[in-house]
Amino acid sequence: MKFPKPYTLKEISEIIDSEYVGYADFPVLGMNEIHVVEKGDVVFVDHPKYYDKALQSKATTILINKDVECPEGKALLISDDPFRDFNKLTHFFQPFRHSNTSIAETAEIGEGTIIQPNTFIGNNVKIGKNCVIHANVSIYDNCIIGNNVTIHSGTVLGADAFYFKNRPEGFDKLLSGGRVVIEDNVDIGATCSIDRGVTADTTIKEGSKLDNQIQVGHDTIIGKKCLIASHTGIAGCVVIEDEVTLWGQVGVISGITIGKGAVVYAQSGIANSLEGGKTYFGSPAVEARAKMKELAIIKNIPSLLKKAKHK
Repeated sequence: MKFPKPYTLKEISEIIDSEYVGYADFPVLGMNEIHVVEKGDVVFVDHPKYYDKALQSKATTILINKDVECPEGKALLISDDPFRDFNKLTHFFQPFRHSNTSIAETAEIGEGTIIQPNTFIGNNVKIGKNCVIHANVSIYDNCIIGNNVTIHSGTVLGADAFYFKNRPEGFDKLLSGGRVVIEDNVDIGATCSIDRGVTADTTIKEGSKLDNQIQVGHDTIIGKKCLIASHTGIAGCVVIEDEVTLWGQVGVISGITIGKGAVVYAQSGIANSLEGGKTYFGSPAVEARAKMKELAIIKNIPSLLKKAKHK
């Protein structure tokens, strides 16, 4: 998430009421999670295991819960609770804004686009030309939709990320300030849920097709010309490269990459990154041919035992 204008380190520290290490006028341009940070961003870290990763990342301002040595060319924001203060920044720069109309006045809708009844379109949504948005679709604030996109009834674009910190008093939610971006010529079936990024974009690229009842988690990127069948669940921060096919009821763990042209058979569970250009099956998913041989061997175990018993 980029801020509407550059802020100084001192200004950011005043928003969250924290101490800082660095020049007061050190520039701060945005905020992001560790996997998408860029120069000028704030990133937060609250566990010693990840201190080095955050300090050595592309982020130039680190919101951290320990007074550590500041890397050259960077700045620190010292906080007793970085998770809480990262939420403060999200709330400051991307607060929830309620709507009084079904289609917000700030929404932009392109020529030839059809919006069916009972659809909700939030603040600052942009929809391209010649799209069809069917009845009872909900498109939350700041979503971007390209040209020639079809979205079927009951689908929700831009719901919050499923991201919580476990505290003694209960689960604390990390606020979502990112977007959903749908590129040209994408079809999305009925009752799909596509969550927005925490600070960046959840993206479905040009020409991809989603069946009914699919979940796409926060900050996930689905490449061009992918096919995803119904009841597939994709966790957050997944990268699905171009021309991947996921058949029905596939489950995908967070933070992995599925390579270009991979095919995953129905009811498979993907627990690790998969190389492109291959076909997979099983839970955890492995190459389909190897899995089929394994199942054939397992099927023959009773007869092998019976033969062994009669020897």
